[in-house]
Amino acid sequence: MKLITEVFEDLRTITEAREDGKKNVYIEGVFLQGGIKNRNGRMYPVETLAKEVERYNESYVKSGRALGELGHPEGPQINLDRVSHLITNLRQEGNNFIGKAKLMDTPFGNIAKGLVSEGVKLGVSSRGMGSLKLNKEGINEVQDDFYLATAADIVADPSAPDAFVNGIMEGVEWIWENDLLIAKKAQVVEHTVQTIENAVSSRELEAKKFKIFENFLNEISKS
Repeated sequence: MKLITEVFEDLRTITEAREDGKKNVYIEGVFLQGGIKNRNGRMYPVETLAKEVERYNESYVKSGRALGELGHPEGPQINLDRVSHLITNLRQEGNNFIGKAKLMDTPFGNIAKGLVSEGVKLGVSSRGMGSLKLNKEGINEVQDDFYLATAADIVADPSAPDAFVNGIMEGVEWIWENDLLIAKKAQVVEHTVQTIENAVSSRELEAKKFKIFENFLNEISKS
């Protein structure tokens, strides 16, 4: 499975008064879009998104666990120390999925509130895992194994999504291993295969297996 991100920038800000005199600040807009080729050259079938959004709503939104981060993280996991907002609603309108998120009183949430109050135009980037396959039109189509990690991270430069995409581990293969999500970097895999193939004796093979495992642990610590 590959890490997949998509950026949307047409958001509106909603401010609601609280009983204690403070204000709740929300962002709302298109978080996901299906049925058309997007600017990253991908297409999400609407039925694939609808099925996954239903699961995400049941598992995360309704239980108050649909969190997002400020900026782009380097993997699919949610980093609690970087959480900035709570997604409170995600609904389908035609081919679009409209989301609403509350900016939280966390360090990164307060940064986002400050940016909004200063007039900064924010965008959101969905973050998910899935397989891609070229369809008959030559478009990379997201397959029905798509898994939504978060419906929205907050990004500050949505007009240049490629700059973000190139800076994260998008396109890297990820695998589930004993309930752990592990980055399977192509160059690491290739080097491992070559190392095993070049072993000339069983003793050398065992030694190289040990070295491969040691390198593997080092790679995991970097992820």
